[in-house]
Amino acid sequence: MSDQTTLFYTLHGFAVFLIVFWCAIWILHIVALLWGNWKLYRKSIIIDPEMSLPGVSIIKPLVGVDPNLYSNLESFFTMGYQKYELLFCVQDKLDPAIKIVESIIEKYPHVDAKLFVGGENVGINPKINNMQPAYGAARSDYELILVSDSGIRMKEDTLLDMVSKMTESVGLVHQMPYVCDRAGFAAILEKVYFGTYHARMYLSADCLGINCPTGMSALMRKKLLDDVGGIKDFGCYLAEDYFFAKSITSRGWRISIASQPAWQNSGFCDISSFQQRISRWAKLRLAMVPFAMAFEPFTECLFLGILASISTKAIFGWDPIVVFLIHLLIWCICDWFLLRTVQNGSLPFTKFEFVLAWLFRESMTPFIYIHALAFPNIRWRDGYYRLAWGGRVEKLSPKIVRLPLQSIYFLLTEKMEDF
Repeated sequence: MSDQTTLFYTLHGFAVFLIVFWCAIWILHIVALLWGNWKLYRKSIIIDPEMSLPGVSIIKPLVGVDPNLYSNLESFFTMGYQKYELLFCVQDKLDPAIKIVESIIEKYPHVDAKLFVGGENVGINPKINNMQPAYGAARSDYELILVSDSGIRMKEDTLLDMVSKMTESVGLVHQMPYVCDRAGFAAILEKVYFGTYHARMYLSADCLGINCPTGMSALMRKKLLDDVGGIKDFGCYLAEDYFFAKSITSRGWRISIASQPAWQNSGFCDISSFQQRISRWAKLRLAMVPFAMAFEPFTECLFLGILASISTKAIFGWDPIVVFLIHLLIWCICDWFLLRTVQNGSLPFTKFEFVLAWLFRESMTPFIYIHALAFPNIRWRDGYYRLAWGGRVEKLSPKIVRLPLQSIYFLLTEKMEDF
């Protein structure tokens, strides 16, 4: 066999592999749509009011304030659940969030709520350090712990929904991240991201039993954390949520998704900070699951469409431009229906605005991956961190170095603020 023949079969074999991979990603589309329609917004089981529900200790780590902080925190005081306590954590004694928490506690004296200030240095992760005093003070007769970020807004029945999913074999119940309705292109972009790409990966991973929880709203059995030394045992990781789930599933427990998504409702919403947040998550995945991260760019619409159009040209002789455009159109339509499923109702923007935000997100994705690879160190809050393989982290001295690629990246995102 000549070298030319060998090359021919090698390239065609690679093209066949890409076509199979392309079909597999489309299957994930279908899985996410079906799983989302079956799993999301299912009514919680009717529980007898006289039935004794497990107690829940809700830990709320806070840093700073935003215009929606008061209403977000207040939503935790008005939940229709029998037995829970609220444990607010603030690291800095001068943080203005303290006054907001104190005013809400005073407004709802019948709710069991406490404020912890100062934190405890038990590791590198500042969130764990902030939460540690509250975790240590959580009621021993309450068997569940809910870690909930400051920007989360709860509905009256959200906690009941989460608890109802905590069956005998489940050790962790988490909410799929989504966002509340807000004004502006940045808010549309966030909705499109969390309701399409993120929802597709999140729902399909949950269906297949893959570890995918995020820590913005996670309900866990406290004993499972206590058995490994409590949350301080995870202070060496920046992505403590991933390792909470990994620790729980490694002991034979299942994880489950709640029927209601986590309603993120931050008062600040801009494209630059959103893109930096997505880039930070990409860096964390690169350190924790590098093999999976290597395949992630191939699951994106534009890159996968280009590869699929070239492969189908090589195998079937199809017009690559036609294949790419059809791929793009159907992908966009599927994402629209998935977004409607996650929204569970009408969207607060037009189809034209959706397409603009969708195209912007898809076109910016390569820059995010390149940024994550080229600049693996993470800036989070006021700290700088270097990730090691496996997810462990070390804190760095504060310094910012803007290289040309970073400058172009942030310039593009900042220009879209005026849209």
